[in-house]
Amino acid sequence: MNVKRIAEIEKEIVEDFALFDSWEDKYEYIIDLGKKLDVLEDQYKIEENKIKGCQSTVWLTASYEDGAVVFKADSDAVIVKGLISMLIKVLSGHSPEDILTAKMDFIAEIGMMTHLAQTRSNGLLAMIKQMKNYALAYKMMQVDEKNK
Repeated sequence: MNVKRIAEIEKEIVEDFALFDSWEDKYEYIIDLGKKLDVLEDQYKIEENKIKGCQSTVWLTASYEDGAVVFKADSDAVIVKGLISMLIKVLSGHSPEDILTAKMDFIAEIGMMTHLAQTRSNGLLAMIKQMKNYALAYKMMQVDEKNK
């Protein structure tokens, strides 16, 4: 599990992006992040794991391990795979509560929304929404367990 606070991870990403002068270099970096993403087994590449609202195909799964939500994902588009890998780096391994309250400011700070096509921006927001939905579901599960 990742013990770093979400804000610290976001800050690291902002610092990493500051090392690049051009958006071409930043896109290459995002693509490289996607190449390092753990493989998502084919059994998870099913319709119910597809994120609605993405132009590209994105599969996202979540599990609940030791009080933390762990995400796995894949995409058929290299840039999108890089984007989801950044989101996983920030959110995976944290409590549902931390994920739900994460501001995700790093996206604006690195200028991501202004450098993505509208359809990609919508897809990025859909990925974040789905990750927060998983966190909400696990939080509700925690509440149910406590009430038993």
